[in-house]
Amino acid sequence: MQSAVDLAHSGLPSGTGRRARRRAPLWLVLAAIFVALLALVPLAFIIWIAVQTGWETVSALVFRPRVGELLVNTVLLVALSVPITIVLSVSLAWLTERSDLPGARLWAWLCVAPLAIPAFVHSYAWVTMVPGLHGLWAGVLVSVIAYFPFLYLPVSAALRRLDPALEDAAAALGLGPRRVFWRVVLPQLRLAICGGSLLVGLHLLAEYGLYVFIRFDTFTTAIVDQFQSTFNGPAANMLAGVLVSCCFVLLGLEVLVRGEERYARVGSGAARHQQRTSLGRATLPSLLLLVVITLLALGVPFVTIGGWLAAGGSAVWRLDEIGLALGQTLFLALAGALLATVAAMPMAWISIRAPGPLQRLLEGCNYIVGSLPGVVIALALVTITVRIALPLYQTLFTILVAYALMFLPRALVSLRASIAQAPVELERAASSLGRPPLQALWSTTIRLSAPGAAAGMALVALGIMNELTATQMLAPNGTRTLAMAFWSYSGEIDYASAAPYAFIMVAMSLPLTWLLYVQSKRMAGR
Repeated sequence: MQSAVDLAHSGLPSGTGRRARRRAPLWLVLAAIFVALLALVPLAFIIWIAVQTGWETVSALVFRPRVGELLVNTVLLVALSVPITIVLSVSLAWLTERSDLPGARLWAWLCVAPLAIPAFVHSYAWVTMVPGLHGLWAGVLVSVIAYFPFLYLPVSAALRRLDPALEDAAAALGLGPRRVFWRVVLPQLRLAICGGSLLVGLHLLAEYGLYVFIRFDTFTTAIVDQFQSTFNGPAANMLAGVLVSCCFVLLGLEVLVRGEERYARVGSGAARHQQRTSLGRATLPSLLLLVVITLLALGVPFVTIGGWLAAGGSAVWRLDEIGLALGQTLFLALAGALLATVAAMPMAWISIRAPGPLQRLLEGCNYIVGSLPGVVIALALVTITVRIALPLYQTLFTILVAYALMFLPRALVSLRASIAQAPVELERAASSLGRPPLQALWSTTIRLSAPGAAAGMALVALGIMNELTATQMLAPNGTRTLAMAFWSYSGEIDYASAAPYAFIMVAMSLPLTWLLYVQSKRMAGR
């Protein structure tokens, strides 16, 4: 028989041995440390500003009625929107993945498609269709419609991967379908629900344009207002500190609710799909629910944009302005996506090839910045460049750094999955043939992980194309992206002139959203 040592040296994946620990190259470790430290700059900025301002000023700016009002608005918004989003997303995921719903694949795509529409375009569509829509409940309505796909995607993917044997065993013990769902299926969805809910909650805290349209004040809208009125005053910085605290509270709640239960099975399980449940008389109400959600999430924006395009006619298609905005948007999106991917590469390689305590610490730093609202990152970079490096204020370099920090986790997640699928033996073989470490890494792992890196870049580019707040605060003079042009015209109540920009943003985002949908299906083995 071939010994374990022979298997280890044969280059064949044994599958049963423990993965050998590798020591990461020093240059990769240093690069990962640099990126992690850079990711902590916004958080360090908040602490530094608070210390520099002094406790008396901080307490006067934080403990005042206006901050209390913003806090109540924020808590109510999150407390109402997230549970509604959970119920809606789990219901839609179960219908499209576990029931015999007619046209389930089409409905699944339609549940993801609202991601292609920026949240502020959703709000623009609703406000122009229902001019009196404003306040808390308007914010809840539009927030749920705009952000439920962020929770639908992980829940539907988790439903596809569940082991049918567990549900069969519960049914064999006499549990009915409803009790099987509540006692077996739903507990296994806890991770997906917690992760998706956290993502939705962080988006609610960071969103700006959506709530400006419906005239609902949040910390983000107040920070931007303070920034525009006092530029670099301490009030905006202190509000940013409270907003960051809210983000960390959400992170802590997610960890607390998620728990430490084991959700993975030891064996490979039965390689079969879960049988779909017959809806019977519930088929028509289920279809009606999906039709209503589709009309609210897709119908309203498309009808509104189409109506304004028809009302404006050819006059609103100012091709020179649109061409300039489109070119600048594509350039910033591609450059920012490339920078974020390159910045994430060292950390992604270390997390797969050389995991350990240092890797977990550095990776945690990268995810911390992902939980911070874009307005906080932008405000930090504004203050730092104005006080320390004035020549970098409102430059291409600064805004690209902001994009890289904001969307670093997106690139990191995609790269990790791609590098994990690239055999480490090829990298070792290239090194044994005399290639330098960087060349060996480039010729094997980087080339094999290129498709996943491209998917990650696409997701980052999608976020950058629809980014508004940080772009407004950091963009060099003369910059006019699609989002900025849309915001400028809509701020002038010239909704017809804003419509072409909304249409182009949605048209550009749809293919990337389809890529995300296909990737989620592929990762779930479907």
